[in-house]
Amino acid sequence: MAFKFTRLTIPEVILIEPPVFTDERGFFAEIYKRDDFTEHGIKEPFIQENHSGSSLKGVVRGLHFQRKPATQTKLVRVVRGRILDVAVDVRKGSLTYGKWVSAELSAENRHMLYVPAGFAHGFCTLEDNTEVIYKCGALYSPENERGIKWDDPAIGIDWPEKAPILSEKDGRWPVLAEADNEF
Repeated sequence: MAFKFTRLTIPEVILIEPPVFTDERGFFAEIYKRDDFTEHGIKEPFIQENHSGSSLKGVVRGLHFQRKPATQTKLVRVVRGRILDVAVDVRKGSLTYGKWVSAELSAENRHMLYVPAGFAHGFCTLEDNTEVIYKCGALYSPENERGIKWDDPAIGIDWPEKAPILSEKDGRWPVLAEADNEF
């Protein structure tokens, strides 16, 4: 078995299905293999890994990105529960600027989403007690952290939750047209 890499409708965002081996004991999965990822265009080294837990269904985290010089790529996976994972193209001049793609990631399907620099990232929990782990291609940089409003009508993300649980910071991000965005 090998990794399966599927480019979404915005082809820079890639859904990754890792090889999973099961037997009577449970499972074993390869999560990252540099040679396979490089062969499919994911060449950045991952230098930080984060783990978030959301106790309730309907939590939205995001939409976050980091501006230059601290742009981040992310490799997102769920180790408990389910999420709708979303990437929004914030690259001015891109043919897909302001467009979004999503994928359902779960502990059960073990899929991962690669989100390149130039994209805002966020997710909505679809179950209580959901845990997400994501690798980052750059360190967290508070002075370069930026975001966009989770329900920006110009983007029109079809979130499964219309009145989500948000952090105070995520509730204050501007719409994309007003965001501090250097891409």
